[in-house]
Amino acid sequence: MKLVQITVGIVATILTLVILLFVGLGEPNRMAAEEASQLGKSIEEGALLFGEYCKPCHGPQAKGIEGLCPPLNDQYFFTGRLKDVGYPGTLRDYVKSTIAGGRLVSTRPNLYAGSMPPWAQDFGGPLRPDQINNLTDFVINFEKTAGQEMGMPTPTPEANDPVSRGKAIVLGKGTCSACHKIEGTAAAGVLGPELSKIGSIAETRVAGQSAADYIKESIVNPSAFLSPGFADNLMTKTFGQTLTADEINDMVTYLSTLK
Repeated sequence: MKLVQITVGIVATILTLVILLFVGLGEPNRMAAEEASQLGKSIEEGALLFGEYCKPCHGPQAKGIEGLCPPLNDQYFFTGRLKDVGYPGTLRDYVKSTIAGGRLVSTRPNLYAGSMPPWAQDFGGPLRPDQINNLTDFVINFEKTAGQEMGMPTPTPEANDPVSRGKAIVLGKGTCSACHKIEGTAAAGVLGPELSKIGSIAETRVAGQSAADYIKESIVNPSAFLSPGFADNLMTKTFGQTLTADEINDMVTYLSTLK
């Protein structure tokens, strides 16, 4: 009887060791798969955030907008950007810190006039730390395909009325959404005053001046009038050079309808 018990005990011990060995050998693969799954989810969340907050300035598929904001999926961004700015850390740290703290002054004003507001809640922005990580993972994910053609974005039909054209410029090329909030649109900026009712506000801001003239002056010469609570030099003064007269007029027409 004792011999049977000893034999069963030995067999059970061997089976247990075999099972533990099998599980142990598979653990690295399981951990790698779990990490890949979590990164994939983070990139997906980052893509949604990019479409909401970053696309108006950096363009569809992060291809950039000429004269305003640079592309984030070209080879230079991954091979030369850190050396260009003299950043001592990793590219991921650079991207994360830039998203979190923003960049009020362009580092290449001869190429890109657009500024970037801070997005992290720690810097007064609207995004949580996990959302900053999601956006960072999304941008870094471009490294695998940087410089490759990923399909051209679907062209947006040109609107026939100035209000629609102006809205498209305000939310796109004009980069207004990066700093201003407009209810009912993707514009959720916090750096500048809210524009949801700028059409009504502009009507009474300066005695004897029309709302359209006030809005236009505020675009091409931001220092002319400062909204209460906002300092001078927060808004770039180059829209008169980066936008055409027709584009500015369309923006004024659209903004004048916000009441």
